[in-house]
Amino acid sequence: MQTRPIGTTGISLSEIGFGCGGNAGLMLRGEAKDQERIIARALDLGVNYFDNAPDYGDGLAEINLGVVLKSLGVRPYLNSKVEIRQRDFGDIAGHVVRSCEASLKRLGVDYLHVFQIHNGPSAGDPAIEGEVYTQLHIDQFLGSNGALEGIERLKRDGKIRLAGFICRGDDGAEVRQVLETGVFHIINVPYTLLNPTAGMEKPDGFDWGKDFGDAISHAHDHGAGAAVYAPLAGGFLTDDAIAGRDRHPLARASDPASSGARRNAARATKFRFLAEARGCSLAQAAYRFVLDHPGVTTALAGITAMDQLEEIVEAAGLAKLTDNEAALLQDIWQGV
Repeated sequence: MQTRPIGTTGISLSEIGFGCGGNAGLMLRGEAKDQERIIARALDLGVNYFDNAPDYGDGLAEINLGVVLKSLGVRPYLNSKVEIRQRDFGDIAGHVVRSCEASLKRLGVDYLHVFQIHNGPSAGDPAIEGEVYTQLHIDQFLGSNGALEGIERLKRDGKIRLAGFICRGDDGAEVRQVLETGVFHIINVPYTLLNPTAGMEKPDGFDWGKDFGDAISHAHDHGAGAAVYAPLAGGFLTDDAIAGRDRHPLARASDPASSGARRNAARATKFRFLAEARGCSLAQAAYRFVLDHPGVTTALAGITAMDQLEEIVEAAGLAKLTDNEAALLQDIWQGV
């Protein structure tokens, strides 16, 4: 397993990171013995970065990861996040600090290497209610008593080393504005074969989803890194999904008959040529595509089972895409 730097910070992460979210399900619904066995194997394979959040099972994923790491006696690079909801708007900076402190307690550590805002910056009214935390107005990000102020308090008190935030799409100008503060050194962003706009200008004719405004390149230009989440586009970029097979019992349920699922499955089949030409799985080809971008620091794998871990880690050693393969991808995205 190779490592890559987080921008100019001097910290390097494994090319494949370990995602603890609910889509895969291991850290929420898996047996404790399987969690420890798979994490131990991930560490043996060179995985040194674990991505978590309070929202993953209302803190359960953090608790479970903390238990495993204590049992194994290891201290890899850890990331967690803060979700800012409407009820937190009266004291955003204070909520950022309190959320981090609660994550530290659940994980059983006294500081985090990376701490991220789980809301994306927005120029307009985020219009969030209840448990929703998708976006945050740019003034709430950077203004008085905002998220940035909370981050600075945590850094001052030694509770975090680096800060980051998530990109939600159609927010390119706001992402650049946050990066220009120089405070945030890593972004979490989706960059996939089904939507490559986080790593390039939107291809002509592309209409498969939001425009992520080449955020990875902008982060790289500002000395920041990028952690790519959902590199398999929610599980659609897999051989099982294309074949219509059921997901793993631990994975988050989905409705394969929904219009969105059928549309994504049909689009995913267009990329089978990458796997067929290389003699690898579609998932491995999807990860290789992500890792080809020089601005990507790590691709987060939502691990469900041991065989999946082995499969994804192997993808890091595959050859880069050829110029011909890259040209064929452009044709697909442009609808040629």
